[in-house]
Amino acid sequence: MQYIEVLFGFDFQEEYQRDLFVQGLADLGFESFTDDAAYIPANLFDEQALRAYASENCQTIRSISKVPDQNWNAAWEAEHPVQELPLGVRITPHCAFGAGYHETTSMMIDALLTRDLSGQTVLDMGCGTGVLGIFAKKSGAEQVVAVDIDDKSVANTLENAQANHVLLDVRLGDTPPEGNYDLILANIHRNILIAQMPDYSRFLKEGGELWLSGFYETDCAAIISEASRYGLETIDKQERGEWRWLAMKKLLIR
Repeated sequence: MQYIEVLFGFDFQEEYQRDLFVQGLADLGFESFTDDAAYIPANLFDEQALRAYASENCQTIRSISKVPDQNWNAAWEAEHPVQELPLGVRITPHCAFGAGYHETTSMMIDALLTRDLSGQTVLDMGCGTGVLGIFAKKSGAEQVVAVDIDDKSVANTLENAQANHVLLDVRLGDTPPEGNYDLILANIHRNILIAQMPDYSRFLKEGGELWLSGFYETDCAAIISEASRYGLETIDKQERGEWRWLAMKKLLIR
């Protein structure tokens, strides 16, 4: 596949500002990133949209060029080797977010390590490599539904589940599938979390929990406010670097 390489003259005062900018690039279709470059399939590249986005965020584009075809998965895997995680979990990331080393993912994993999920049904929304669903299964979950909008992530999740000897119900999609979940995990962009809050509440059992990550302190108020509109009470909050994790509980109807 032909890719476009965009080199930036990044100028950020704080690291989290770069993370936010990169999230916006991902929304534009960029798939992989280095210290000063981003890569996007040529058929998805919209130069006008990119230049407008860079201008809005006061970032300089140094160059835009086509790059030779290559095995992008092999290049990614060379930089991101198999992750050795607690409970003997091994994750091979194929250009998918969430191999276990990022702060947002590690906060989720730490929370799962403290929880006995025996007999419970779990939804992993935006599963990436499948790491959270695998940990949920290893923590005793009876059923884990793992969903991602990216077909490469679906394939990667299936591969990692098999490698870790667990069975996940892996689906391709961009909305939470209807169900009756004890625990919902969503480590994705704050705008998606807010947009999907009605479904999270509707499909969560009374007394069930929703764990969210993938956002910053400045996002928390909007997320908590939207969750409260749908009967979800915030019960815990954790931070790691600039990233935040929230746990919410669906209130019992009396």
